[in-house]
Amino acid sequence: MVERLKARGLVGEMAAEFAGTFILIMFGCGVVAQVAAAGIGDHDSIAWAWGLGVILGVYVASRVSGGHINPAVTVALAVFRDFPWRKVGPYALAQTAGAFVAALLVRWNYSEVLASVDPGHTIETQGVFSTLPGNGVLPISDLGAFRDQIIGTAILLFLVVAITDLRNLAPPPFLAPVVVGFVVVGIGMAWGSAAGYAINPARDFGPRLASYLTGYGTAWLDQHGHPYFWVPIAGPLIGGIIGVGAYRLLIARFLPPPEPPLEPAPVPAAAARNA
Repeated sequence: MVERLKARGLVGEMAAEFAGTFILIMFGCGVVAQVAAAGIGDHDSIAWAWGLGVILGVYVASRVSGGHINPAVTVALAVFRDFPWRKVGPYALAQTAGAFVAALLVRWNYSEVLASVDPGHTIETQGVFSTLPGNGVLPISDLGAFRDQIIGTAILLFLVVAITDLRNLAPPPFLAPVVVGFVVVGIGMAWGSAAGYAINPARDFGPRLASYLTGYGTAWLDQHGHPYFWVPIAGPLIGGIIGVGAYRLLIARFLPPPEPPLEPAPVPAAAARNA
């Protein structure tokens, strides 16, 4: 019975991670499609929409699964024993599946616009779904993008664990997703040039697979023809571990221990007898 309840609980957590990541990609890939294919908006609207996608995705999933919506978060927390390793694979699978299905929906909805702007479905609009070094136009090497993904995800995880650490100056739980969303907006505005700030393996691989299956034959490559899909997977996984480790080293070990819960006031004997 206990194992059955655990299995049902894990199914619910996977469903929440699927739904939260689905929401993230609906806003994220949707806004890039609107800017790149329809010419509506700019880099700032992309940064804000990705941040809003994070906020809303975390709100959707947080009470059931914790609202990771990012394998880099899940793996980093497992490395530091805050999350069970047995759930890492199922979480990552659910996150990637949510991103994949959402990207298919974006691809379908924007199919006419994408075909009008880029009938061959080339590198010109590939960035709607997946990232590229230098956003496909700047002279950034794959190793430069790999470096960027490590640093950007380290920043993300360092701040996520700081925001959610109840021993620190944490916001109220219902506001934590908003603050995390602002972190993503900030990363997009400050760290988006070298690699498109995927900072999330599921966010990149799921839509990349969706684009490949729907006509983007070069989806696994960068603009130079090099295999690139591994960069926004490996970089964030490494960077997330570094970010959590840096927070533990620099901040967490110096914080006071959590305060014990308040004890209920003792009931006077006379009141207890009259109850």
